[in-house]
Amino acid sequence: MANELSPQTLYRLPWNLADNAISWLEPTYTCDMYCDGCYRENRNASHKSLEEIKRELDIFARLRKTDSISIAGGEPLTHPKIVEIVRMIKKRGWKPVINTNGQKLTEELLLQLKDAGLWGFTFHIDSFQNRPHWKGKNEIELNELRLHYAKMVAKVGGLTCSFNATVYPETIQYVPALVKWAQEHIDIVHIFVFIIYRIAKLDGIYDYFVGDKKVNFETITYAKEQDFRRTDVRSEDLVAEIRKLYPDFAPSAFLNGTHLADSYKWLLTGRIGNKHKIFGYTGPKFMELVQSIKHFFTDSYLAYADPKYNKRSLLYLLLAPFDKGIRQIAKNFFASLFTMPKAFFSGLFYQTILIIQPIDVLPDGETNMCDGCPDITVWKDRLVWSCRMEEQLIWGQQARVVPRQNNITI
Repeated sequence: MANELSPQTLYRLPWNLADNAISWLEPTYTCDMYCDGCYRENRNASHKSLEEIKRELDIFARLRKTDSISIAGGEPLTHPKIVEIVRMIKKRGWKPVINTNGQKLTEELLLQLKDAGLWGFTFHIDSFQNRPHWKGKNEIELNELRLHYAKMVAKVGGLTCSFNATVYPETIQYVPALVKWAQEHIDIVHIFVFIIYRIAKLDGIYDYFVGDKKVNFETITYAKEQDFRRTDVRSEDLVAEIRKLYPDFAPSAFLNGTHLADSYKWLLTGRIGNKHKIFGYTGPKFMELVQSIKHFFTDSYLAYADPKYNKRSLLYLLLAPFDKGIRQIAKNFFASLFTMPKAFFSGLFYQTILIIQPIDVLPDGETNMCDGCPDITVWKDRLVWSCRMEEQLIWGQQARVVPRQNNITI
């Protein structure tokens, strides 16, 4: 059995509020799609000006060391100045990565973005998006669309290609198949991210306060009065599902929660193989070496490695003396010369599988957020969690969650 999840057996990623691999820029609140469970309300034609975006980038530069900037929203490709936004980020020495549903992406726009300095794409595709022409399709059927975008990016070359999918209780069953699909296209798909569904249930258990005033949380887009889905699925549950198909699946690094040290809010797995075989999973020491060496030489932690290094994974075997996972990969790889020659001669590729477990509300009302979250954005010159921006927009701050039986009448 692969290693069990424990803060003692995993590498705790060194990312924190002031020194992080990623920062989160939202140039627009406009979106051309409605995704069930989305944390952002669609505010049509609500684009930020280039001056506003410049100010937010200035805040990141002043308050936060970073390697990459995730350009999100909203749907960032709806912003009329998206090419210029990418250019602004690149000029500052950061890696611009666009988080998109892909609907507005054309080959012409893709080339313009690359010329402006784009580092890569993260495509969000799942079966609860109400995506035009794909309604009613399950996660496996949507692989056709995922492959379309992966090939589109690969054709241009030199860009990272990642995919996000929100995992609902109804779609957990498809997670192993998506991990398998990612393996089948490991040469052009560099990262696959599973984001576990979360929503605030307005079921009478909690009240919500801003300061000393009770507020109506029904106005928040990520709250529902009636929701019969589970909202307690954990990263461990997805690992257990993946191990049904990949018994040796072994995460190696994590971010914990702000209130629970053993909650795996960002659970990172690195695997090396090809479409014929996964030879194994990198260990905690590999992750520590990669992050530490990158920070030592560049003063920032690593996110979105250059795609060329995903294809040169044979070099990673040189780290075998330092990492148990790499040693096992090397052993399996060289053994395949005799047991599965087609796998041995098909090259080695590195691929990341990431599981994100968003906010958890604990019985005492504490909100267990991602400690060291990369998706931190700017609100009124402050750094805040992007997943709770709606509370900032409506009330100017995050609401406190209070168990109803402990309320004091105000």
